[in-house]
Amino acid sequence: MSGKTTDAVEDTGGAGSTANGGASGLGAGSSNNNNNSNKNQAPSKQIEKIVLQYLKSKGYKDAEKALREDAMLEGNDSTLGDLASAFPASEMGADASVPSWILFYNEAEQGNPDAYRQSYRELRRWIDSSLDAYKHELYAASYPIFVQSYLDLHTRGLHEKAAEFMELYSGDHMEHHGQDIGVLKTLTTKAHVEENELAKVYRENKYGVRMTRVGLELLLSFLQDHQFTLLMRTVNQHLNIRTVDGAVPISSQREADVGITGHTQNQLDEFNRQEVALGSAPLDSFVRDEVERTLQDEAGRADTETARSEATSLLETFAHVKQEAAATGLSARDAVPLPPARGPEVEQQIADLKALRKRVALGPAALPSVCMYTLHNTDSTLNCATVSEDLSLLAGGFSESYIKLWSLTRTPLRGFQSVIAPSAISGEEDVETARERTTEDSRRLVGHSGAVFGVDISFDSKYLISGSEDRTARLWSLDTFTNVVCYKGHNYPIWDVAFAPQGFYFATASHDRTARLWSCDHIYALRIFAGHLSDVNCVRFHPNSKYVVTGSSDKSVRLWDVQRGSCVRVFTGHTGSVDAVAISPDGRIMASAGDDQTVSVWDLGSGRRMNSLTAHTGPVYSLAFSQEGTLLLSASADETVRAWDVKRSPTASDHPIIVQRRHNQQEESAGQEPDGSGADADAMDVDSPEKPAASGSGSAAAKDAGEGKKRDAAGIWKSKRVAESEALLRTWRTKSTPVYSVMMTKRNLAVATGAFALQ
Repeated sequence: MSGKTTDAVEDTGGAGSTANGGASGLGAGSSNNNNNSNKNQAPSKQIEKIVLQYLKSKGYKDAEKALREDAMLEGNDSTLGDLASAFPASEMGADASVPSWILFYNEAEQGNPDAYRQSYRELRRWIDSSLDAYKHELYAASYPIFVQSYLDLHTRGLHEKAAEFMELYSGDHMEHHGQDIGVLKTLTTKAHVEENELAKVYRENKYGVRMTRVGLELLLSFLQDHQFTLLMRTVNQHLNIRTVDGAVPISSQREADVGITGHTQNQLDEFNRQEVALGSAPLDSFVRDEVERTLQDEAGRADTETARSEATSLLETFAHVKQEAAATGLSARDAVPLPPARGPEVEQQIADLKALRKRVALGPAALPSVCMYTLHNTDSTLNCATVSEDLSLLAGGFSESYIKLWSLTRTPLRGFQSVIAPSAISGEEDVETARERTTEDSRRLVGHSGAVFGVDISFDSKYLISGSEDRTARLWSLDTFTNVVCYKGHNYPIWDVAFAPQGFYFATASHDRTARLWSCDHIYALRIFAGHLSDVNCVRFHPNSKYVVTGSSDKSVRLWDVQRGSCVRVFTGHTGSVDAVAISPDGRIMASAGDDQTVSVWDLGSGRRMNSLTAHTGPVYSLAFSQEGTLLLSASADETVRAWDVKRSPTASDHPIIVQRRHNQQEESAGQEPDGSGADADAMDVDSPEKPAASGSGSAAAKDAGEGKKRDAAGIWKSKRVAESEALLRTWRTKSTPVYSVMMTKRNLAVATGAFALQ
């Protein structure tokens, strides 16, 4: 029941205090200046003594005893008059009652024109640093506090302070309440507040917020400990807090935000209606002309009919690609600026055309082949892995602060010698002569001073980017196997890195709750994407490089505009941390997954969830779309890779594979063993344990075997059973190997990577 102002600090001697935030002009006798008012304000102990004497005079013995014990007040025989002398008598009068003194003390904070901004700023900082489990409900509770503080400032005639307050903190709530904030911004006078219909709705009704008991106690304790009486009054008068069972976590702000009955409280759907350009990136004019010229030259030089036919076919394919790019692509004005194209881009475009001609069309009846690379003897130190697009290199990041490269073609990884005379290099043969004389097909890249959590290889396999616990990202040359640039900017460890499809740009995701956009020719970040409430765990570029997708521990996924640096989509619905995201090659669909073991498929245009896919029994680490965007692959800690049909036709449920799976599941539910190889007839299980002989033994081993349980290194994931979605097409199982990453090549070959885990 303290009336202490926001910035009041109790004197160490206990006889008085100073206050930096006090204001004059309160009550009668407002002619006193600020300095006198600040010097005469009473310490909190003085108020406690006044309340104690007030309770004593009224005969509330139990309340007096409780307060004396809680406040540790002993031997206090002073009268109310003696205690009141500690207050500025010139302000309120010497004979004012105790309720008047306490009212005056609360009004002192209200009269401070900066009190709302200071107290809300501290509340916002506290929520930012609070536990992730309670951030969603605390942010939901902060919105009505923000609105009422803004309206109070206008009501008190502090219109400039109200506009400043709105400008500073409206960005915190634009995603969920953009429409209401747009209306409230138009208020400029007290009369506007009294006449505006939306302001009346907020003033005359309590705002509903769903909170756990722990979250509510944390909020109230913070306000009481910091003695923010203005915010405490707002909570008491304008919030209707509904407590829920603490065992059921509140997974999103939308779930916590109940709002006002009859008023649309959560406007996330409206926020997700922002216009986005999801078309493919336009073809560079130099690349287009050079590809056509090269293919025409190859057709002219062809000495056989087969070679001439192949070159002609490539020209026809390229004409089709240009036509599609012109129909669905971005204009040159809307595209992300890139440096002038050179030879590697032309070579890559021709390689893509050749892969397109040999691509296998995938579907429920034509599933991809999966190549699995298993790394042994990692001693649980492998944190991440990636494979280059041309399948020539495999890179892994380790906890021992280094990156290891393997040549998948068994070609020796030879860098350049330490001393090279540029004048001695006149041709390609001289370049090869200058390389090291080694036969090793693996190398270590040393430079980080902390664990490496993210690696990615550029589209032309010339560069590698890495992110580390040491808060830096490093660019490595795969020609020299040396560190080229060290990028600094994040304040905490970097969890993930990703190159843009066209190279030149890359993005990082960090523990500091931000993702950042970088270009290879600048040592500082070009954009900072801030808005997540917790760690940003993963980051990927849209195929046209105009957008970046991030997944976070706050259980949400966001789509960011690279050129504006702003969020244009928010996807909520996960019940756990989001650790993997992927975008289809056509740029229309996005998939996300993580600790909740569920793969969510989203429509980027509308921001709505298309499907929720279940079958995994462990966290999902990686996702990848087929080149047509019809199939989705997921890699998980449950030691499986699974294929999903994400663009199911109306007759997909009648496909023989789906029919057989449904039949097997029905037999399982009836207690029968299905035909085939166990619980999943079309799963490739390479490490199925030997089935024990049927017996009536009640041993634990027999019980586990009867339930079909299997133990991995952690001993948890394989023992679970999850209802499988009908969109699941196939499951590939590994031998005690959690799968860290999965990718699809241009020809629709699936490549997975994992580290063998000793049981």
